[in-house]
Amino acid sequence: MKMLCTICARAGSKGVRNKNIRLLNDKPLIAYSIEQALESGLFEHVVVSTDSEEILQIAKTYGAKAWFLRPRILATDAAAKVPVIRHAHLEAEKYFKQIFDVHVDLDATSPLRDVKDIISSMEMFIDQDADILITGSPCRKNPYFNMVELKEGHPQLVKALPKSISRRQDAPRVYDLNASIYIWKREVLLTSDSLFSDKTAFFCMPELRSIDIDTLADFKIVEGLIRYQEEV
Repeated sequence: MKMLCTICARAGSKGVRNKNIRLLNDKPLIAYSIEQALESGLFEHVVVSTDSEEILQIAKTYGAKAWFLRPRILATDAAAKVPVIRHAHLEAEKYFKQIFDVHVDLDATSPLRDVKDIISSMEMFIDQDADILITGSPCRKNPYFNMVELKEGHPQLVKALPKSISRRQDAPRVYDLNASIYIWKREVLLTSDSLFSDKTAFFCMPELRSIDIDTLADFKIVEGLIRYQEEV
């Protein structure tokens, strides 16, 4: 079974300028995901998809394969994730002249994932014969108890509980999707944009390894966590 890993990193970012190559404790953010993918030993190739020559060169420096710039239509804020990954998969198959049975995408903005998360999620994907695997972590907020939406200006719970359930502990467990790791069977990636089916597996990661960097505040939090991990 041949496995391909991609890391998608667009140049533009509304939250943090040049986020994907911004230095995080003296190393570009994207480098963390590249190094984790390579260290896992799972992949035939680790490929970076970007619209930026600068990101292309930095990716090569850290050991990724990077030779193409994605089309403009896939490099906008409005571009959906799956078509971007599908494009990278097909570019890789054309470039390497081989078929990849399984595709893994690691989010460049999730530097705190561990190599063991990548390996364990792949083991689950194979063991469950899943079509897709997505990752997340336990939710701090529960839509059955403390998440509301406004309807005509009035707050209402996002999800209603049966009257027989009155304690939060008895409510269904809910999770935050952390966008850290995605896994597809080739034929599913190439034919469907949806992540959800009765053959989608879910791999739960700890909250501290699930932080997705979206703002400058996220950057500062992750910097502190990495320094702490290096000191202990």
